[in-house]
Amino acid sequence: MSLTNCRYYEEKYPEIDSFVMVNVKQIAEMGAYVKLLEYDEIDGMILLSELSRRRIRSIQKLIRVGRNEVVVVLRVDKEKGYIDLSKRRVSPEDVIKCEERYNKSKMVHSIMRHVAEKTNVPIESLYESIAWPLNRKYGHAIDAFKLSITKPEVWNDVTFSSEPVAEELKTYISKRLTPQPTKVRADIEVTCFGYEGIDAVKTALRTAEAKNTEDTQVKVKLVSPPLYVLTSTCLDKAEGITRLEEAIVDIRTAIEASNGHLTVKMEPKAVTESDDAELQALMEKRERENQEVSGDESQSESDDNIDV
Repeated sequence: MSLTNCRYYEEKYPEIDSFVMVNVKQIAEMGAYVKLLEYDEIDGMILLSELSRRRIRSIQKLIRVGRNEVVVVLRVDKEKGYIDLSKRRVSPEDVIKCEERYNKSKMVHSIMRHVAEKTNVPIESLYESIAWPLNRKYGHAIDAFKLSITKPEVWNDVTFSSEPVAEELKTYISKRLTPQPTKVRADIEVTCFGYEGIDAVKTALRTAEAKNTEDTQVKVKLVSPPLYVLTSTCLDKAEGITRLEEAIVDIRTAIEASNGHLTVKMEPKAVTESDDAELQALMEKRERENQEVSGDESQSESDDNIDV
């Protein structure tokens, strides 16, 4: 048994009509010779007639050596090891589904290989005791791995060969698959030129934080009147964007009730560290340009705790 090489799935050969990921190794007169990446790189062939529905003028435009391709299995001769494949019978939807499964399986393989190398246990043994049983129970081992971070009872379905294997796997999964928080941000301008304008702006901005929970926190930061930044850090990007959209609606409702106005300068979106750096630079520039901004007192009470 190899320490690092093994097929991804329990079946030694793919089933007929299943979609598989292959790597093109050679192009010949009869077609293209490929390796099935999910099945320990066993050989397969895409016949010339199965490359395209259209008349073939140039094979090179259809398929290239070194490229990965999604193909469908036409025939499997287990005795001789021949596998005939087709590229022309694969739809765009089939490609998306196969790529999705392949990427998940590749991640599982990377985890299995890491544990094999660290514990000196053959990778196929790890697949037999861990990945394949989880595939059967959860549809895909990677889904089980992700679930195990919050629900350790997942491991009740696994019989570990040793304590070091269990420890290494759990530690590595926790390190690699624990979701990382995403920061979402929106930029808005809030103005109110009425008699109690400053207080109206302050009250309106506070509505953004009124619905804060332990899991979703919206924070408000003054850049320079009338520009404000709303931020939220969360595990689910879509949830964070929705929360900021709701906050903008609440602020707009409150400020318009006082005859004020809100303009969205940047719609809610996920931001990177470089976006944060640009914002920080802008804030420092505005601060230098105007050291005595009268609207500073309209900054939200929680601003001191914001790291934008």
